Amino acid sequence: MLPPGPDRSPRVWELAALRRDPLRYFTELRRHGEVAHVAVRVAGALLVRITLVQDPALIKKILVDDGACFEKPRALKKLKVLLGEGLLTSEGELHRRQQRLMQPAFHRDAVLRYAPTMVECAAQAEARWQDGATLDMTAELMHVTLAIAGRTLFGVDVTAEANEIGRALATLMEAFPDFISPFAALWRVLPTRRNRAVAAALARIDETIFRIIAARRAADEPGDDLLGRLLAAESEGKAGMTEQQVRDEAITLFLAGHETTAVALAWTFYLLAVHPKALAAVHAELDAVLAGRLPTADDLPRLVHTRRALQEAMRLYPPAHTFGRGVLREYALGPYTIPAGRSMVFICPYLLHRDERYFPAPLEFRPERWTPEFEAGLPRFAYVPFGGGARVCIGAAFAWMEGTLALATLLRRWTLALAPGAQVRPVPRVTLRPSELPMIVRLRPAP
Repeated sequence: MLPPGPDRSPRVWELAALRRDPLRYFTELRRHGEVAHVAVRVAGALLVRITLVQDPALIKKILVDDGACFEKPRALKKLKVLLGEGLLTSEGELHRRQQRLMQPAFHRDAVLRYAPTMVECAAQAEARWQDGATLDMTAELMHVTLAIAGRTLFGVDVTAEANEIGRALATLMEAFPDFISPFAALWRVLPTRRNRAVAAALARIDETIFRIIAARRAADEPGDDLLGRLLAAESEGKAGMTEQQVRDEAITLFLAGHETTAVALAWTFYLLAVHPKALAAVHAELDAVLAGRLPTADDLPRLVHTRRALQEAMRLYPPAHTFGRGVLREYALGPYTIPAGRSMVFICPYLLHRDERYFPAPLEFRPERWTPEFEAGLPRFAYVPFGGGARVCIGAAFAWMEGTLALATLLRRWTLALAPGAQVRPVPRVTLRPSELPMIVRLRPAP
């Protein structure tokens, strides 16, 4: 039995709504139940089956218990044109090998070692702020996380070229929908302005990455950061690790590592700015814990309100708003059966995190909800900002620490206000960016 869904198959042109605004599309599909299904046909021929799954127990089944029954979606595979065989796009044994190789760089002890660099990059950014200035806060935070990614993962300072790299990465992110559309093969060969911009952006990023790789090879010591581990594996001739593979992993981590954390921070800034009591609670905590100094990793256990603000922002506006899996064979999902062939299951954290069964007053920004007791009572897969299972984000612990320390560093001396007239709305592309985020920053009195 198929899950419930709309009475009729959507027209092909209606699928533009899924590409343009997947959150609205899935919100409508969710009305048919926590497992809902729609088959898309063209001239009677099946194009794709879409099943939306919003039950935490079934999400665990898909991501953990029966992960071998699923694969990355075909659409994401098309991104290999940009990302090659990086962690985001690779499959099977290659993905497992690469994850095992890179995992030590993200273990707790390794991540803690990055704390001073994270704080230093954030402090350098806020040192340039002027009292009363209006900033494009999303761009500011992108620069911070790009600098952190460059120094912690690849041992280089990319601050001088942050604007160029940031623009190139943004161009690629904006173009992702074109690359995963059903007509991607056609659109990619057209001599459009966008395709030329994508080619130039990719060349710009590759120039930086290959220069970093060449410089590290020329050094006496390969280093024990992520790039050092990748190059050591290449020199040892390990399967699946070539110079191109090093590049693929590097560009994937540049994109994923700086974009998602910056977006999470941007939404946290926005929500704190429009909820003065929550911002006051964070400021009071920073005054008490830091007393004006910069934070360290040792402060993390006491930055409770700061982390909860980030945690709640990622509930309301998860950067990875939707993710999917391809169904490899006929699959039983609760009382339903998902047919094999052209079937996709989607999980939408944006909707899941707004389910009142798990989050009372789900549309309200309530950082204080994240008590240990609340988290203990939450179904395991009701909150999935980093995915789950074998393909859970490898940098989750890195991102939590980076986000918390960056917030503490940037807010200890500054208070925020949304610029008058700003109309902030979520824009669901690869990540869930705010449409705009002009913010006025003002110096706070010393504690």
